Amino acid sequence: MAVAVRRLRPVAAPVGSRCRGDASWGARERSYWRALRRRVLGPPVPPFSEPCQVGTPVLRAPAAAVPAEQLGSPELRALAAALAAGLRRGPCVGLSAPQLGVPLRVFAAELSPARCSRYPAALRSAQRIEPFPLRVLVNPALRVLDARLVTAPEGCASLRGFSACVPRHWAVHVSGVDESGQPVSWEASGWAARVIQHELDHLDGVLFIDRMDSRTFANTAWSQLLD
Repeated sequence: MAVAVRRLRPVAAPVGSRCRGDASWGARERSYWRALRRRVLGPPVPPFSEPCQVGTPVLRAPAAAVPAEQLGSPELRALAAALAAGLRRGPCVGLSAPQLGVPLRVFAAELSPARCSRYPAALRSAQRIEPFPLRVLVNPALRVLDARLVTAPEGCASLRGFSACVPRHWAVHVSGVDESGQPVSWEASGWAARVIQHELDHLDGVLFIDRMDSRTFANTAWSQLLD
């Protein structure tokens, strides 16, 4: 679940650089280097370093439960590490295994004090946005504690550049195990509960655009694009 937006800023071309007015030139150049990289290194293998984008089939398929014999395995530990790294590298507070191309029921979430402080104080108060430590949940099960629906804006690392208002239950409890097989129990309300529900949706092949108020769907850089 994305929490920050990178603003678009015009960048001047260096003096003496070649003019690339034809946008397709840059696309062809990127395609060439991508093809060369794949030829040398082979195709990328999940877990990917960057989140899959909407349209990737793995995002729309229900994820499989992690078998008990895989708990504590090097592969599962590597997946947990990749999720944690993705959280800290990108502007998001939640990330699921399917978003990295792995169709398993695993997600990670974290909101550090530094990242939390970037929210306006009024928003932190209204939505109960509070820091929470890194948690990795394998085969999570959700229970609703407070069924009141609260609508707030959401973004997603798999739908970069877009946001919409989404209704979510105010308080939930999620339980499961971590990558080592140790029990994890998390009772959350406000923004943390929203993050949990967003990530659980990913494990069922559901995106926030399936639950959003479509009238609020927006490009997060629309105002900069009009400048």
